[in-house]
Amino acid sequence: MKRSLLAVFGVAMVFAIVFMVTPVQSQTLIKNAFPNITIPSPVDLQSPFDETNRIFVVSQPGKIYVFPNNSSASNPKVFLDITDRVLSGGEQGLLGLAFHPNFIKNGYFYVNYTANNPRRTIISRFQVSNTNGDSAVKASEFILMTYNQPFSNHNGGQVSFGPDGYLYIAAGDGGSGGDPQGNGQNKAALLGKILRIDVNGTSGNKNYLIPPDNPFAGNTQGWAEEVYAYGMRNPWRFSFDLATNKLWVADVGQNMWEEINIVEKGGNYGWKIMESFHCYSPSTGCDTTGLKLPIWEYAHNSAGGYSITGGFVYRGNKNPKLYGKYIYADYVSKRIWTLKYTPGQPVQNEVLINTTGFSIVSFGEDNFKNLYILDYTGKIWTFEPEVDAIDVIPQFTGGNFAALKQNYPNPFNPSTSITFALAKESNIKIEVYDIFGSLVEEIKKGAYNAGEFVFGWEPKGLSSGTYLVRMTATAVDGGQVQSETIKALFMK
Repeated sequence: MKRSLLAVFGVAMVFAIVFMVTPVQSQTLIKNAFPNITIPSPVDLQSPFDETNRIFVVSQPGKIYVFPNNSSASNPKVFLDITDRVLSGGEQGLLGLAFHPNFIKNGYFYVNYTANNPRRTIISRFQVSNTNGDSAVKASEFILMTYNQPFSNHNGGQVSFGPDGYLYIAAGDGGSGGDPQGNGQNKAALLGKILRIDVNGTSGNKNYLIPPDNPFAGNTQGWAEEVYAYGMRNPWRFSFDLATNKLWVADVGQNMWEEINIVEKGGNYGWKIMESFHCYSPSTGCDTTGLKLPIWEYAHNSAGGYSITGGFVYRGNKNPKLYGKYIYADYVSKRIWTLKYTPGQPVQNEVLINTTGFSIVSFGEDNFKNLYILDYTGKIWTFEPEVDAIDVIPQFTGGNFAALKQNYPNPFNPSTSITFALAKESNIKIEVYDIFGSLVEEIKKGAYNAGEFVFGWEPKGLSSGTYLVRMTATAVDGGQVQSETIKALFMK
């Protein structure tokens, strides 16, 4: 998985006294998303775009559970049980889940798990039942690829479809410590890589296709054609930001450093020549020619952590302050950060939660880009919303993309609710004017994703009368501007 969980627990015990005296800030920032649900050793959370609004959680021993995306949900169903095929323990197990982009029609989903005799990673496709959408057909397994695991750690585990429709796979360097087999820099090996394959076909003895633009496609040097990027140690979790199509990879470090990379096709991210920005082998004077450096690192100490858990660039609509920031964590220190990255500008990194009080093993998203945090003891957490946003993406016709709805109640005293809707990501500003056109107050401003939002307005020091509430929305894609105005009657 990440660093050996047993080893991590040992490190966590050493530093327990330090973290126990740190103020726990999480009570006001996160909440239990599904209080009635506990999943054994959860390691991945996914939600297919199939209009059913369900949550699927991967349990490391070999099960996938499914339940409605509702805070009152209970008694999750077992969607798939392959515990008889999975070698679980430490960093091994059922580690990743990805739904086919056309899952709503073909019912295909893909998993990454560890098997035994020999110890190996298996990337498989399964299919959902034709008669029960909450159950997969265990006998439908179609193995796409396997690769041996020389040691029990550094399995990677993520599988995810990119915006190009190809399946991306995180493969660790094979384990032990210090990459003894040199897999990270061996372009003929699948280990220590981000792999990319086309699952919509087969070729020769391969149950998949090689994307024609893979960096080593068609090479004659014996390099693995599946490789998308290399020089990885243990890329436990990665994600795509579909607003920018950037691939974010958090690579678990060796002795001293944890790192975050923006991964590009054909890039060499340094391991084991380098650990993050620092020479590893050799320890000084290493040749960095052609290596891609991370965008961020943090040290192994009480102010940082010891095992990075990669997350997502937040694109939800309930926490505008987090919008566009990469949310990530550390498994040992239990800390969550936000990172703002703009090419050519200094990275902005801030502590969001100093300690959650639980080990953060993974993050996940639902269909509305709400972000979830997986507690390895079985609970699923989410951020307390900053705004009242509704899990719906409005649809508009006729060129409009924004709407400001009539406030309620109207007339009102002392407060009223104002609702607006966006069909696309936009910067919005909502202002109040008097009937003579003078600006009275700016009551809302910021970047919002597509969705519907409601907030309260309580005038301060205003006289009774009619006021104009005007929303100006500027679409992020292309700068299209739309203004909407309503009349609100305030009565003292």
